Amino acid sequence: MRTIGSTGVYAPGGMGSMLFAVLAVAAQLDRNYIREKTLEGQQTAARKRNHGGRPKVIDDDMPTFAVTLKDKGVPVPEIAKKLVIKTGRDAGEHPSVASVYRALAGAEEAAALAAVDDGESLRPKPARILPPCVPLAPEEIDLRERLVAQRAQLTAADSQQATEAKTIPQR
Repeated sequence: MRTIGSTGVYAPGGMGSMLFAVLAVAAQLDRNYIREKTLEGQQTAARKRNHGGRPKVIDDDMPTFAVTLKDKGVPVPEIAKKLVIKTGRDAGEHPSVASVYRALAGAEEAAALAAVDDGESLRPKPARILPPCVPLAPEEIDLRERLVAQRAQLTAADSQQATEAKTIPQR
């Protein structure tokens, strides 16, 4: 911030140093304000179920139709020509061949997971933190017992490895 023709504007050890400190604080406050407003906007959009980005080209019905056509032996480029985008900027047009391939891969993966699924969800259940006075459900008691047993096995294995490491002479 050195200027020509005026003296005393930049003094690294005096008022100039204080000026830069004040400007730095003002810039940080402005940055924090922008960050807060951005996060508020994202949370408001999430409450309205609007997460930004481009709208989906492939809706929920298209993969089913595409898999059916593919099972009949129709080539993927022909499948792409038979599908029509319903919403968004490209409404009324056909999805790209790459989008159809991605949809088919996702449908095949979902079918494979459904075939392997043993009735339990692949997503973990959300944790519930309960006060100690609330009794546990039977499946929670079972889970606790399995976790305690697993922890005991891991602790025993760790202690066994530690004793083996002590008894083996090092060269």
